[in-house]
Amino acid sequence: MQTLNVELGERSYPILIGSGLLGDAGAYGELAENRQVLIVTNTTIAPLYLSTVEQALSATKLRSLALADGESHKTLHTAAEIFDALMADSFARDCVIVALGGGVIGDMAGFAAAAYQRGVDFIQIPTTLLAQVDSSVGGKTAVNHPRGKNMIGAFHQPRRVLIDTDVLATLPDRELSAGLAEVIKYGLIRDLPFLAWLEDNLERLLQRDRDALTHAIAESCRNKAEVVAADERESGQRALLNLGHTFGHAIEAGLGYGEWLHGEAVAAGMCVAARMSQALGLVSQADVQRVERLFAAAGLPIHPPVGLGPDRALELMGHDKKVLGGRIRLVLLRQVGEAFVTGDYDSAVLERILADNFSLQA
Repeated sequence: MQTLNVELGERSYPILIGSGLLGDAGAYGELAENRQVLIVTNTTIAPLYLSTVEQALSATKLRSLALADGESHKTLHTAAEIFDALMADSFARDCVIVALGGGVIGDMAGFAAAAYQRGVDFIQIPTTLLAQVDSSVGGKTAVNHPRGKNMIGAFHQPRRVLIDTDVLATLPDRELSAGLAEVIKYGLIRDLPFLAWLEDNLERLLQRDRDALTHAIAESCRNKAEVVAADERESGQRALLNLGHTFGHAIEAGLGYGEWLHGEAVAAGMCVAARMSQALGLVSQADVQRVERLFAAAGLPIHPPVGLGPDRALELMGHDKKVLGGRIRLVLLRQVGEAFVTGDYDSAVLERILADNFSLQA
């Protein structure tokens, strides 16, 4: 087992990475002992792993709630089911919520933990690669709104993150590829040696080589933890973690949540961001091709879907959380391995990039 720490003073917490952690009572520490525990999961994960987690916990009251699976259910209406369960069983302020699932479950359970009685403890147990390397770390919790992704939420750090690499054995190939999008992101924004390692080891990752996956998860979490420790509430460099996400979130909202997986949408979005970086004279065509080649090799889309259109894409981007003073701020590449956030760009370039990448018809 490997242990990393997210250093946030009194809100610091460990990330445990290893095999067999779900059923290891010691991995949970004292967080769930002699306390009321609600496990929030979904209908896909519950038959696979819920009983293992239940057996590992020593709670005074243990309840579980299996929500509908999928990004389309990441709503206030679904989150209300968590509050209903907590209220129905009279869960007190010292209760613990355990998020057992992918990014949707982690975000919704974390949001409920942030809001219930103004904040209760929660533990993240991510079961998808994307959640393991990104959404389970950092304390961002939210639900979607029809007009924008993750627009209703709160910063609320977990008390612990348990990453059991064994769960990846049941992850569908499409979900594995989607997770690799966020892994690749860390190399593009701040870790060029890791990017080179990914280029050399991508096939091992796609074949689910345990050592390769463990290394990729640990390096991704290390990068995420360092960024979060330096900028917990995204007032500065944490926004770099959103490379491609402004374009990607527009794809998700425009298509309807769940049509494309989050990783698929942000992969295409990162390719668009690379093309805009080239249009602004920051990176070369060879750099863009390098980015596209890696995402394509991971089985991910490198172009947005046909049918959304540039005007609709721009409208949806206007609801992004990084908009300040009416100006859409973008995360772009200064060079491969170094990203930056800016609102200081030629709007005509953005319009041209949107026209070239968001087509109404093939």
